[in-house]
Amino acid sequence: MQTEKIIDKIVSWLKDYATKAGVKGYVIGVSGGVDSGVVSTLCAMTGLNLLMLEMPIRQNEDQVNRAWEHMNDITKRFPNAKAMSVNLTPAFEELYKTFDVKDDEFPSEKLAFANTRSRLRMLTLYYYGQINSLLVCGTGNKVEDFGIGFYTKYGDGGVDVSPIADLYKTEVYALAKSLNLVESIQNAIPTDGLWDVERTDEQQIGATYPELEKIQKEWGTKTEADYSGRDLEVYKIFSRMNKAAQHKMQPIPVCDIPEEWR
Repeated sequence: MQTEKIIDKIVSWLKDYATKAGVKGYVIGVSGGVDSGVVSTLCAMTGLNLLMLEMPIRQNEDQVNRAWEHMNDITKRFPNAKAMSVNLTPAFEELYKTFDVKDDEFPSEKLAFANTRSRLRMLTLYYYGQINSLLVCGTGNKVEDFGIGFYTKYGDGGVDVSPIADLYKTEVYALAKSLNLVESIQNAIPTDGLWDVERTDEQQIGATYPELEKIQKEWGTKTEADYSGRDLEVYKIFSRMNKAAQHKMQPIPVCDIPEEWR
């Protein structure tokens, strides 16, 4: 993998896009994970303004500490980068009370509120983006965005640009090493940080990113009959999640009205 060429390409792409859009730079949510760590570093390397937001919602302390260790490192290395914390827990608790949550009444309620956390962060990013003339920069990778749809629609999926969406998770880790990110970010176990009890991505999905990447790279060229054992298990996971996430990946359906009816 030619990491230096990829880094230069993304940094140039980000700088050109923001310049053409007439904005001052980017705002990004930093979670303490490798994806946001890599993307925020790439944004900082453009020389444009970068605002990194840490947005805790009932957050685990280790995630907060990792996020700040990274952001402090970036602000020391790049004078164009700033970091701040916006505590969204009070706002989330008000929504929790307003929606009158009863955890055992609706089977999907816990998932709905996990997604609500992500959507609350999205509107926060857009608020700070608008007042500072910044674009919201996404952090989704290729498996999450175009493989299994492991993101929240109009949450972390609500962004202006998506610079690493053509990179697999393992490639993002390679960039993190090349960019010399702090060790805690390079070694962070993937998690979406949307649950009161921390659940890793692997626990939620049932497969690791390298396993999913193998299937995605062969997607469309192999069928279920070509797999056995663990590969078959992962193929079924990928196939199920990919099918369920098509509403995220495809453009919003529009009902076309015949011109003669107008």
